Amino acid sequence: MDQDLKDQALKDRALKDEALRQDRLKLVALDKEDLEVVSTHLQDAVVIVGEIVWLPAERRLVIPMCRFDWESAVAATPQYRRRRAALRFERVNAFKARDIDPAQKAVVLNLLAADFTETEPPGGQVLLTFSGGPALRLDVECLEAELVDLGPEWTTVARPGHPEDETA
Repeated sequence: MDQDLKDQALKDRALKDEALRQDRLKLVALDKEDLEVVSTHLQDAVVIVGEIVWLPAERRLVIPMCRFDWESAVAATPQYRRRRAALRFERVNAFKARDIDPAQKAVVLNLLAADFTETEPPGGQVLLTFSGGPALRLDVECLEAELVDLGPEWTTVARPGHPEDETA
């Protein structure tokens, strides 16, 4: 009987793991409209400066983050949680930061939005805006971005607030 309980526990865990995998977000952005969708899922993501990875030889920028799960926050039974995620940009020709000191690795930024402006089609600039004014600007050959949940998630006690939320 002990073996039956162990087998059932393993099956239950496998089902739970599969359900969590299916719940993970994976979005690709290849144009401005796609990036607008990705941006809604990025709002209020927490980014640590020292975790941002710029790989100029590969023309890639990777930004690990803890994103607030807005979908679960507005569900029929709201749950406030954060998920470990990564935002990746390919075909990046240049990468610049405003009011972000890469030497200050422990600084935590709150990502507000991502936007794409086409300059020389299909190329353009991606602007990642953080609360308080810091920003990252990417000059891209073309827009190629991916937002992926990496797995770990945890509940939080509060949902991020914004001034427009208070007037509604």
